[in-house]
Amino acid sequence: MNDASKTGRTVIGRRRLLTAAAVGFSLAAVGGLTVGSAFAADAIRWVSPRGTLEVLDDYPYWVAKKFGYFGDLETEIEPGPSDATATVKLVDQDQADVGYPSPGVFSLALAQGIPLVSAFEMGGSDVFDFAFRKGEAPDDIKGIEGMTIVLGSAGWQSIVDPMLTAAGVDISKVTYVDAGWPTWGTAVAAGQGDTALSWEGLRAQWKGQGLDFDYILGRDFSQLPANSFVIRKADFDDPEKREMYEKYFRGWAMGLEFGYLNPRAATQIVMEQFPGLASQMTPDVAVESMMQLANVYRGRWDERGKWGQHIMPSWDLFFETGREIGQISGDFTTEEVVKNDMVDAANDFDAAKVKADADGFELNDDYKAVDVKAIEQAL
Repeated sequence: MNDASKTGRTVIGRRRLLTAAAVGFSLAAVGGLTVGSAFAADAIRWVSPRGTLEVLDDYPYWVAKKFGYFGDLETEIEPGPSDATATVKLVDQDQADVGYPSPGVFSLALAQGIPLVSAFEMGGSDVFDFAFRKGEAPDDIKGIEGMTIVLGSAGWQSIVDPMLTAAGVDISKVTYVDAGWPTWGTAVAAGQGDTALSWEGLRAQWKGQGLDFDYILGRDFSQLPANSFVIRKADFDDPEKREMYEKYFRGWAMGLEFGYLNPRAATQIVMEQFPGLASQMTPDVAVESMMQLANVYRGRWDERGKWGQHIMPSWDLFFETGREIGQISGDFTTEEVVKNDMVDAANDFDAAKVKADADGFELNDDYKAVDVKAIEQAL
């Protein structure tokens, strides 16, 4: 295990790290974020949890915008701050309408009494992975005990603790280091810490940047849910607003369906939106990144069968684990905070139109050359 004290990185104690994640965000931390004034009052406002929009993760949105899948509903999207808990705080403070937190960050909000509900499950399987320098990955996830885990934000501990605990890892035997966004991956590559938290999509991007790691994939050992879309409970309880959210989630569902049918087209759409991102990855790497994400978004489809469907036993396990480790307090039930009520409406779309859009999309020569079947085998 690396001695983090020699690296210049800050090791943060478990209790201090969770406290920072739970209470460390305020409106002052938003800094230059323009959500309060930039969003139209009648638009659905979505803010990224990553501090950037120049990623492939949100391809369903850009597909939906391109093909008009949101209909006459106005939508706004902004990068937001990279603070892990910002996405839920902004929703609570009416600075955004839809947040996209990990289950861990969502649980921190619930533990503080923030009245939110998860209304649309983006990922059916766990999206998070652990990256190790080549040849240094343990045989299984239990081998992570005794290691230093490098994070890009202090709040990410709320992601990792339940994930490891549910897999039988003693989290008192791991150490966390906050190396900061976006340098935590390069920190591990340089020998600072033993493993970095990563996720599907990002591991392909890291490979494209020369960060060639070995991985333990969350989907191979974790039964916990992935990030979901959360909204204010008051909006969920308002029939008029619920109809607006259903239309919004329908647009995302159509974008997800399109990406499943034609991953090269979905990737090209994102790259045309963000030329700077396109300059960072070859088309092969970009499509691989998108397909890693698409695998998660369609994860455990045999149990779900619909875009946005939560797997309630997975959420039960997550909340039980969070209570076991003291991350979650409060006597709410899963059914009170995780809702599938909008899922049927979100999936009530013209599938034939989406298929026609996907089949008829004109790929450029670079994306025509990408071998999707080879990528599928590598996933």
